[in-house]
Amino acid sequence: MATCWPEPIVSVQSLSQTGVPTVPNRYVKPAHQRPVFNTTQSDAGIEIPVLDMNDVWGKPEGLRLVRSACEEWGFFQMVNHGVTHSLMERVRGAWREFFELPLEEKRKYANSPDTYEGYGSRLGVVKDAKLDWSDYFFLNYLPSSIRNPSKWPSQPPKIRELIEKYGEEVRKLCERLTETLSESLGLKPNKLMQALGGGDKVGASLRTNFYPKCPQPQLTLGLSSHSDPGGITILLPDEKVAGLQVRRGDGWVTIKSVPNALIVNIGDQLQILSNGIYKSVEHQVIVNSGMERVSLAFFYNPRSDIPVGPIEELVTENRPALYKPIRFDEYRSLIRQKGPCGKNQVDSLLLTRL
Repeated sequence: MATCWPEPIVSVQSLSQTGVPTVPNRYVKPAHQRPVFNTTQSDAGIEIPVLDMNDVWGKPEGLRLVRSACEEWGFFQMVNHGVTHSLMERVRGAWREFFELPLEEKRKYANSPDTYEGYGSRLGVVKDAKLDWSDYFFLNYLPSSIRNPSKWPSQPPKIRELIEKYGEEVRKLCERLTETLSESLGLKPNKLMQALGGGDKVGASLRTNFYPKCPQPQLTLGLSSHSDPGGITILLPDEKVAGLQVRRGDGWVTIKSVPNALIVNIGDQLQILSNGIYKSVEHQVIVNSGMERVSLAFFYNPRSDIPVGPIEELVTENRPALYKPIRFDEYRSLIRQKGPCGKNQVDSLLLTRL
């Protein structure tokens, strides 16, 4: 893995704050990758499923709802999920305060491509690549042995405490959700967790995304189209500003977040483990000229050093193994080198076409 970026890092937030009237060329996407702001589907009121987890936990009908959402969309919003609403608000607010700090303070936590941990403004190490209109802060969270306290921001006050509390609540939610996903696939409750490497060995990381105001939002993206490389993603969205778009057929659906909801999406590793029954779905983020956005993505991942392949019970004569096993650390390093690239990475592991 490269240890330094191929070009000097530019803070997109600082660039936006200068009042530039046009998007610099390095952020202008090719015409076929530019955002679609009004799609027929979103105009028609098509939305990802919203699941009330009180109707899901421990109920057979709830498992059917989860399976349907994962098969049809790869995404769903959940309410009554157990994460404290005030904590969600406070941790999002603390990160907003962090991104309002002076640039020199944020740069104390500048990241590099060897771990990506810390404050950054680009994904991928390909020289002269088209960049996304966003800054971010990435932290390793699980297993606790890989946490690096020196990388956790110390300002604003209590942000470390809030990250710890929020991470712990979402970790518990991920454990419960993993059991539910396992049962929804017709497996024993603990089977999927075992396939991820076991409860105390799984990996998790947190990325806070900051999308500054953009003078020409029709020319760029806050985050290019991609599927998430890991197991499950839990997203705390910006409730005031829409931005996340999910691919639906040949179009894009802009997600309208429900109050106090968390958004769940299936990652590439769960697509592999489920032998293609559940799909990781491409998504991207649009930006706008009037408002900035903040969101927090919690990535719940397999143990990094074990081969991940289709779960044996989901391989049948009619549905042979679709993917060759790969260790998550190897898979993730390939993604980090290239940056967001649609579904190319998981598709490269196919043994036979879906």
